Amino acid sequence: MATGENGSAAPLLEAKRKHEGCPGCRLDQINKTKTGIPYLNFFYIWIVCLTSSMPIQSLFPYLYFMIRDLKIAKQEQDIGFYAGFVGATYFLGRTISSVPWGMFADKYGRKPCIVISILSVIVFNTLFGLSTTYWMAIVTRGLLGLLCGILGPIKAYATEVCRKEHQALGISLVTSSRAIALVVGPAIGGFLAQPAQKYPYLFSEESIFGRFPYFLPCFVISVLAAGSCIACIWLPETLHFHHDDKVEAIDELEALVSDSNLEGGKAKESRGESTKNLLKNWQLISAVILYCIFCLHDTAYLETFSLWAVSSRKFRGLSLTTQDVGTVLAFSGFGVLVYQLAVYPFIAKYFGPIKPFRPAAILSILLLTTYPFMANLHGLELKILINTASLLKNVFSATITTACNILQNTAVTQEQRGVANGISVTLMSMFKAVAPAAAGILFSWAQKHISGLFLPGDQILFLVINMVSVIGLVLTFKPFFSLSDAMRRS
Repeated sequence: MATGENGSAAPLLEAKRKHEGCPGCRLDQINKTKTGIPYLNFFYIWIVCLTSSMPIQSLFPYLYFMIRDLKIAKQEQDIGFYAGFVGATYFLGRTISSVPWGMFADKYGRKPCIVISILSVIVFNTLFGLSTTYWMAIVTRGLLGLLCGILGPIKAYATEVCRKEHQALGISLVTSSRAIALVVGPAIGGFLAQPAQKYPYLFSEESIFGRFPYFLPCFVISVLAAGSCIACIWLPETLHFHHDDKVEAIDELEALVSDSNLEGGKAKESRGESTKNLLKNWQLISAVILYCIFCLHDTAYLETFSLWAVSSRKFRGLSLTTQDVGTVLAFSGFGVLVYQLAVYPFIAKYFGPIKPFRPAAILSILLLTTYPFMANLHGLELKILINTASLLKNVFSATITTACNILQNTAVTQEQRGVANGISVTLMSMFKAVAPAAAGILFSWAQKHISGLFLPGDQILFLVINMVSVIGLVLTFKPFFSLSDAMRRS
């Protein structure tokens, strides 16, 4: 009864597929019959991930001026110190909540987690723009990080909503949307902060946007998040819900039957692996460590770049306005979009998603060493160089992040991806929580030690940030890094 004419488990498998009440089974059947790319689902994922990620770093172009206006810093060189802690609170909140959100997504579904995360963006990002004290800014950013638990589940979701051959594209879309959000968000912040000063013919000093000069960028992002919340209606659930005893019995029989061959044996072993054993999965842990190191680097870089770009020339800064920084980040964001959609698929096709990892890291290190010398440039020459450097830096970061995400998701089974990505996001958020605070403190120190005996403060600043990438590059080699046979062949 359990096997077909040739001793296969076809009837059992067919019975499982026909479990009509399960959204995961329904989606699996759709993916089986439709071999093409699920463009519509990918589009919804892209929009949701984009809008939920915009608030993460949208504050950096105007954070320097926001801290100045809140009058918490006693002298100009201390602004970076206080700015770092505002940037860190979001990631601290996400550190605390990432694993619980992963467990929530594995038990109740990916879709509810996504919807709650978008709603938290709408509420707490808006409140951050209305902050009148330093501590209000700290609390609202912390609550936003605590309740926005989308990052881990959305990466698992992107690999589950499509066929196996399209998983790299799904992860690439998540990575690209986040990469674009992390530059478009700051671009919105740069262009729309202090609107009464920049656009006095549109906004008066007596209006809400004049009294709260940093509310407009937060409000615009919250409106976009509200639109993406509507798009969540059409997101299919990917998690399997088998509540009746018959289906559970079929699953157990299928596991016993599949144990007769090597592939089935591996499936049974992976299903029996507990969540605790994820920490013993070195393929996963090595990928997570790499992910954390490069996320630390990227966050410290963006915090430093934003503060350095708007700081005075007397401190070896570039003296740019928030609008100038917004222009730079908007240009690099558009470039990353073109790269992810038009260039990266060909790179992944011919070289695989893993091989470009090390070249991207090496080129990123070389590029960042040139940044301190840009303070000697002015005018058009500076604009061309800073835009080109920012574009290349974000392209390299997108390549590295995509590879890390693919490595993490291929190291575990579907049933463990929510928790695995939750663990990943927790550890990554810890590193990202440290990054802005450490970068702010280091930036403040560098401005007080411009005339150093060994190296000027700004060169030491970028040297320390570069050393993080060097550590990450070293960890891509044995014995630190473990790669599965499938990934090694790709």
